[in-house]
Amino acid sequence: MRNWKRILVLAVVIAMVLSVGAFAAPKTWVVGFSQIGSESEWRTADTRSVQDSITQDPTLVMVYSDAQQKQENQIRALRSFIARKVDVILFTALVETGYGPVLQEAQRAHIPVIMIDRDVAKEDQQYRMTIMGSDFIKEGEKVGLWLEKYLKDKGIDDGTTPIDFAELQGTTGSAPAVDRATGFRNIQKNHANWVIKHSQDGDFTSTQGKQVMEAFLKDDPKIQVLFAHNDQMALGAIEAIKEAGLQPGKDITIISIDSVKGIFQAIVAGESNCTVECNPLLGPQAVQAIHDLRAGKKLPGRIWTIESQFDASNAAAALPDRQY
Repeated sequence: MRNWKRILVLAVVIAMVLSVGAFAAPKTWVVGFSQIGSESEWRTADTRSVQDSITQDPTLVMVYSDAQQKQENQIRALRSFIARKVDVILFTALVETGYGPVLQEAQRAHIPVIMIDRDVAKEDQQYRMTIMGSDFIKEGEKVGLWLEKYLKDKGIDDGTTPIDFAELQGTTGSAPAVDRATGFRNIQKNHANWVIKHSQDGDFTSTQGKQVMEAFLKDDPKIQVLFAHNDQMALGAIEAIKEAGLQPGKDITIISIDSVKGIFQAIVAGESNCTVECNPLLGPQAVQAIHDLRAGKKLPGRIWTIESQFDASNAAAALPDRQY
């Protein structure tokens, strides 16, 4: 009888040990996060969201690198992550091209790469695991569709009289600049009288946005519509328009993309007309993707964010709750 009791106690102990092992804390993963820089309120919010989400997770350790808007800095950082043998790389591409070799190096080292916000060129996408963020083409289409209704409702567009458009493009070669332009032109092609007379790179910054808009207005003071690929450039352009003695939002219809707090304030003040949302708070999604990878789950090829758009009808109500 005593032997049976001993065997029973031993079995219970073994079961407890196995149970503890099954629920042991997961292995800590080292995450390499390469960000392009801090060119806008949007980018700052995006970086903070990813950093906060990772640092708040006790099973993750982050190695962070700011490329300061230089691709060579970013490629150097990615190679340092590979040399350090991190468990996963989070990466926002400054431009689409030029990353193939370093991504192949990560693949050979068996380090999964998750793109945040901006993707690499199509031929290099085979070397990354997934991309999470916005549909930039759809954002450009939303710009065109909003303008389609607004310009008609305001009596600006009669369908035949040419309308003078200006475009502040994002960083040349970057995914959002390429795709937002494509999306807008998908709608523009249905309006032969929408004439883009001026289009130039403003590098997604307010300083460049202002400088380029100043040049546009010196060349053509009769611009009717401005499409800025991000809010930061639009905010710079607003200053240039005011300094030129014009009323932004009235003399020139302004629409941009991102939905940062500054552009909400401009819409409420009547100095801008619409912003299409591009949600930067991708940290929670990034951490969830890392957990799924660690659990052996297959990630989808694309992880989308849910977004809206704001104009005079809803910007004031949404402004108090903006986190960025």
